[in-house]
Amino acid sequence: MTLSDRLALASGGVALATVGLAVAGVPMPPGLGLALVLGGFAAAALLVLPRYAAQPSAVALDGTMRASATARGGVAWAMALVLTAYYAATYWFPGRLDGLVRLFEPLSHALRGRDSDVWFVYGTFYTLAVAAMGVRALVKYRDHPYHRARTLAVMAVQTLLAWALPALLVRLQRPELYFSYTWPLDYDFLFPSNVQMLRDHGTLGLFALVWGVLLLAVVTPMLTYFYGKRWYCAWVCGCGGLAETAGDPYRHLADPSLRAWKIERWTIHSVLVLIVATTALVWLRATTGFGGAVSDALARFYGFGIGAVFSGVVGVGFYPLLGARVWCRFGCPMAAILGIQQRFFSRFRITVNGGACISCGNCTTYCEMGIDVRHYAQRGQNIVRASCVGCGACASVCPRGVLRLENGPGARMGERVGPGAFVPEDALDVLT
Repeated sequence: MTLSDRLALASGGVALATVGLAVAGVPMPPGLGLALVLGGFAAAALLVLPRYAAQPSAVALDGTMRASATARGGVAWAMALVLTAYYAATYWFPGRLDGLVRLFEPLSHALRGRDSDVWFVYGTFYTLAVAAMGVRALVKYRDHPYHRARTLAVMAVQTLLAWALPALLVRLQRPELYFSYTWPLDYDFLFPSNVQMLRDHGTLGLFALVWGVLLLAVVTPMLTYFYGKRWYCAWVCGCGGLAETAGDPYRHLADPSLRAWKIERWTIHSVLVLIVATTALVWLRATTGFGGAVSDALARFYGFGIGAVFSGVVGVGFYPLLGARVWCRFGCPMAAILGIQQRFFSRFRITVNGGACISCGNCTTYCEMGIDVRHYAQRGQNIVRASCVGCGACASVCPRGVLRLENGPGARMGERVGPGAFVPEDALDVLT
């Protein structure tokens, strides 16, 4: 372990200890605790950069399968427990975090002009994780323009649109709006109560409502047609942004088995059906008064079971155990819509030079969506999968340059995809 590594551990330890003391209710001078937390985490992130700068660009295979933090060892389990506990406290026991909330008062007053709360603390931690691990990703993928560009994009979207802009709106006594999300990821965006709230907030609220509808009905299908779902899942979405930065060390934990693929198809489309049905029933109740009990029950279940437990507690808390794209792969209804569009109407695909494949398996190992990329590469089949988020990791870790992200006429069932290659009808699932 180098001196830089030891200093990084010490800095991170100071930050974590400060958080622990704050949660325990130990009083601290104003500003000092916040400086220790933010400065400690930032310093830890910067101090580990020399380790990645010394490695070949985009290759971090050595030790990944053995390290306790990235191979489901004791460190990974401890991290999962801490993350899960934090999410559970934020959602259901916010009073337990009063000391931590007070720690962030100076920053909240400076940005928002009001007292801090658990969600401001959560958003700040989230943004710090994306920024710090984003810098790490920029160093790791320094020789790959595509990775650098998408990393900078998710860092900018999270910092500006998902953190700074909502804080500024609160300071101006406007609704706390997030312009990088829309229905169904923002599951209650189209609920009658939210639509009325936006309409009641004048021009800004109406703009947010119109923008959200346009993002869903016009922008999403148009950009997905040209670029696949990667334009959102790997470049814009906050969930994807955290997965591509803080979750990058865990991408190899995604299960590439056929069984996991079958579960994925059922769960993600079931969540999509559920939110469509819930939204329809909520509107039915609002317009006719019919089905109130059912619509209320579904809305509560979705908010608790999907919006909190699945996307938050499991989706992020289980990063060190199941990989960083559990929510994106198995539950996100926005990813389901984008995936259907990508599967049937997009020009995006990953082309394969099957003759050069040596079956090393790096592509499958480092696919964060659990796609068995090697299966396609060995057969010379272009990859057209609804679940692919176009992160490009498979192409980066391939030692022979077999894989390439392209926008062009997409390969479909029964079409030839290259010299001597043919996609049989049972090779690709209808929705994936």
